[in-house]
Amino acid sequence: MRSYSIRVAVPDDLDGARAVMLDTVYRDFGTGYVPHWHGDIIDLAAAYLAPARHTLLVALDPDGRSVVATAALDSRGPAHPPNPRRLAERYPSGETAQLRRVYVRPEHRRRGLARRLVDDLLAFAATDGGYRAVYLHTDPAVPGAEPFWRSLGKVVHDEREDPGGGNGVVHFEIPMGR
Repeated sequence: MRSYSIRVAVPDDLDGARAVMLDTVYRDFGTGYVPHWHGDIIDLAAAYLAPARHTLLVALDPDGRSVVATAALDSRGPAHPPNPRRLAERYPSGETAQLRRVYVRPEHRRRGLARRLVDDLLAFAATDGGYRAVYLHTDPAVPGAEPFWRSLGKVVHDEREDPGGGNGVVHFEIPMGR
């Protein structure tokens, strides 16, 4: 059986990566495309290919024809608002590697792709040398998301515990040397 290949995205991968991302925000998040939250999805090259300290990884199906999973990293810490001020202060832009867009098409889940992608992003962050922390946030309503991230890192804030429940987002720090 042939395995999935993972690589740094090239321009020819961007349409496939964008399709995985948009399908995820519509199907799993139920929000659809929201420009304020998902603007990077439209211009993946500017968001992840052009900046030296950012990257976009793709996983290709065993035939090497289709992008079936994505994972990105950028140097922007969590913004306040909408995130709590203390998180924005703890994870400042420039010093924080933020994991983003770790999405796997449903029919390719439970095969270790997300974990492999995250391991490659952590290696990228460590090689950069300028990051002091790896941060991400997730929507726990997305099937499998919260247990996956709990298996890799530690919760630094769970908005469900805030008065009024906040946005329900769970914030994580992932050890770089995992």
